[in-house]
Amino acid sequence: MGASERGRKYGYRSGLEDRISEQLKSLSVPFKYEEFKIKYEVHETRTYTPDFEIPNGIIVESKGRFVAADRKKHLLVKKQHPELDIRFVFSNSRAKINKGSKTTYGDWCDKHGFIYSDKRIPDEWLK
Repeated sequence: MGASERGRKYGYRSGLEDRISEQLKSLSVPFKYEEFKIKYEVHETRTYTPDFEIPNGIIVESKGRFVAADRKKHLLVKKQHPELDIRFVFSNSRAKINKGSKTTYGDWCDKHGFIYSDKRIPDEWLK
């Protein structure tokens, strides 16, 4: 059994962590393992380039796949720019957001207040 496998077997993420725990135990040094949580925020400035902007101000984002990073980005953009009317056109709004999930792309949009359609921009968006 390799060091990494041994570490995982005993509840550690690596063989090195396992060896350190053994060292602390052998020296009778009390310790806690991964119990203390430290929150931190990541502040980055990013740029979002919409797919289409039509003359009435509607921004149309076309999505075949709607991965977690895209969903996170759109929530941040919506929060920071609530004046923008961003809508989605999906290849299939009934697709699940990930394997095993009951949530579809459309469900996610409904939950977060995004308007969406399938396959094409609806005529009423173009008026």
